[in-house]
Amino acid sequence: MTSKKADVNKGPDDKIVAMARRAREERQKGYRAQAFKLYPKICARCGREFSGENLRELTVHHKDHNHDNNPPDGSNWELLCLYCHDNEHARYQAADSNKGGAPGNEPVPASSHTPFAGLDELLKHKK
Repeated sequence: MTSKKADVNKGPDDKIVAMARRAREERQKGYRAQAFKLYPKICARCGREFSGENLRELTVHHKDHNHDNNPPDGSNWELLCLYCHDNEHARYQAADSNKGGAPGNEPVPASSHTPFAGLDELLKHKK
């Protein structure tokens, strides 16, 4: 509960921080509600379904990590559970600190292992 008396005692910096937080919360409510209209309430990574009370554990993740990039079609969003969202940001931070780039930009090493090589011959002999 906030009173006007408490607001009077705040310094200008505190008021600016409070205004910024309120603006961020309002912006989040907007794109969160929009994302819930566009996408099923399922984590895009682990596939866990959300409804009712546990819906608060489903977050809107910005694919490009830019929270100001909120296109109306939702193309920069994906719904992730808290655990997958934390994991995604940890991976992004690790890649950023290790290579100076974002995940997905690193070169993919060529693989020489072919796990199913010769399987067709084994299946022919089994008949």
